[in-house]
Amino acid sequence: MDLMEQALFGSDSTPRIVAVETGEDTATLFLRQPDNGPLEREQIPFHPWVVLKEARTLPGAAEYQTLEGAGYTQLVRFTSKSAYLEARRILREERRDHLSYASLVKQFLIATGRTLFKGMAFPDIVRMQIDIETTDLSPTAENARIFMIVASDNRKNETVLKVYEREMLKQLNDLLTQWDPDVNEVQNFYEFDLPWLRARAKPHGLALLWGRDGSEVAVGMERNCAIGANTRPFIGHYIWGRHILDTLFQTQRFDVSRGEISSYGLKECAQHYHIAEPERVYLDRADILRLWQEDPERVRAYALGDVRETRRLAEIVAPTEFYQTQMVPDAYQNVAVTGSGEKINSVFVRAYLERGHAVARQQPSQPYGGGYTEMRLSGVLRGIVKADVESLYPSIMLSRNITSASDQLNLFLPMLSELTKRRLKAKERARRAKEGRQAAYWDGLQSSYKLLINSFYGYLGAPFYFNDFAAAAKVTEIGQGIVKDIAAELERRGATVVEIDTDGVYFQPPPGVSGPEAEEEFVAKVGKELPEGIRLAFDGRYAVMLSLKAKNYVLVTYEGKKTFKGSSLRSRADERFGRRFLSEAVDLLLADKKAELSALYQRLLTQIDNRELGIAEIARRERVTDKTFSSEAKRRNAAAMQGLSVGDYAILYQREDKSLALADDYADDEDIEYYQTKLYKFAQRLQAAIGDDFDTLFPKPLTGAKRKKAKAEEHQMSLF
Repeated sequence: MDLMEQALFGSDSTPRIVAVETGEDTATLFLRQPDNGPLEREQIPFHPWVVLKEARTLPGAAEYQTLEGAGYTQLVRFTSKSAYLEARRILREERRDHLSYASLVKQFLIATGRTLFKGMAFPDIVRMQIDIETTDLSPTAENARIFMIVASDNRKNETVLKVYEREMLKQLNDLLTQWDPDVNEVQNFYEFDLPWLRARAKPHGLALLWGRDGSEVAVGMERNCAIGANTRPFIGHYIWGRHILDTLFQTQRFDVSRGEISSYGLKECAQHYHIAEPERVYLDRADILRLWQEDPERVRAYALGDVRETRRLAEIVAPTEFYQTQMVPDAYQNVAVTGSGEKINSVFVRAYLERGHAVARQQPSQPYGGGYTEMRLSGVLRGIVKADVESLYPSIMLSRNITSASDQLNLFLPMLSELTKRRLKAKERARRAKEGRQAAYWDGLQSSYKLLINSFYGYLGAPFYFNDFAAAAKVTEIGQGIVKDIAAELERRGATVVEIDTDGVYFQPPPGVSGPEAEEEFVAKVGKELPEGIRLAFDGRYAVMLSLKAKNYVLVTYEGKKTFKGSSLRSRADERFGRRFLSEAVDLLLADKKAELSALYQRLLTQIDNRELGIAEIARRERVTDKTFSSEAKRRNAAAMQGLSVGDYAILYQREDKSLALADDYADDEDIEYYQTKLYKFAQRLQAAIGDDFDTLFPKPLTGAKRKKAKAEEHQMSLF
């Protein structure tokens, strides 16, 4: 193993480790034999550790080591977990600067140079999928119960549990032991299935004994799942010796840069990725319980479709995180929710400690400019081409030798360069393989490298140990200049620039440049004007672009495939009727059907006025947080959420008296003015694309006294 491979993957090449668990002074390794074969266990000594900025004698220390260089210089290893926890308590009480990780599994992997899944491909792990069917959305509702549990795995096992609830839960425990999965994959696991299973097991006096040691599913603290630039809070759960993968989170992470999916529901994702079975059974949730009594086989087929689609969805969205786990010293389920910057940070910490070198202390935060974005044209635009600088910021760092000043071992740029070489090789191997298991392997590998490569720049300007804000600012400044130069060169050659988005430019080609070959050749000519080491690539052609504002647009390929970018057009915080309106409105705009667009708006206004939409369309989901009951701004939420606990979700709507209430308490009393105004605000998101016709197509709803007068006049007219 050469030095760079050791830096990226750790110094220990032990293959086929699928999980690690730590005890008081040992670690248990779980090793999966080839072809989804049997599991072996290995137990080895483990000493938890901390790294101090300054020397300090601590109780229970087994070894002190002074590291070379500046920063965190004093490595302390402890005799046991208990000794480490006591030392950490002391350090916190003394507010002594130190480096450590709460996860002892992560500590073990960093200290030993091991990582999970070395020498394995994604199909080599045993993956189990679970789905439950319930009588209600809330496990605390009256008569709430689970009436069916279905499960499958990637070894062709399938089963349907459909006896009494208590027996089903016991059988599910037994199933985990029999099938012995390395990973549990469930759609919306953290927010729905796990809370339901835990809640329903409790009144039966049962525990979810899913651990490989027979232990119960453990409930952790609230943490965040990184999804692009955003985060999503969730309550962590842990199964001893196994991993949890929520395919809802994974799909959202997978789609961040693609922007292809408007809804992350399982059925919508399955249809988008063409993984639904030809004879797939679809049922309305409101009918499932009735159909379970009338046609249980149909419900059974529906539920089995869910686990099969979850398994296939995971095969699309999870390999990137799987292959990153071969590099990153952490558990798979943590890698699957952690941001790329933290992954790079872990790799750096391991590399420095393995070489006996001090870890740098992070710089305090400093402001610096971001990527350059500009929308030059709005509306429905046709014949669009995108030119994109391949890995703009990494290319700038490599070509201009921009690195972290605190990287005393000179690992930053060599690691970035090595990942880039590996990605290009894997990308070429995937292209040559075309399809099948080999193609999937190389594509998953190149995708894992790509995400890490593109995070090296962000790492410099974020709160990590080897950050460097001056270097990040320099990269940004150079990047802004390059993308502006590209736009200027495009215009000099007769193109019309529509939008500049950080590392790419959308434009309409000049007259005479038409068709894929001519457009690619045109981009190549523009690219020849760029500095050495910066490569401009043809990154797609689109029949239509709906441009609304900077970083908010819709692209439609010549085959009809849509890509959405920006929160104006898709946000989970929006009510369902708003999301539906925007989706339909975009289709009408793209088809230049403005009259039908106005009719859609008027129809929804009328439905709101007549209270015809129903609670599912107007309600929105709110999460109970620490601030819900303490913040003045959240006072209305708190009133509606009394009796709920932090981490719970509430489905809320606004009543006519302006108060918020739970959807379960809905009594045809929604605030009509509020929801009509909300619809108008949804329409305003499209204003830039509609132009001067907006006020004609979307008249502002009447409110207050004007609305009352209009309703009174309408009533009078109805009497004649």
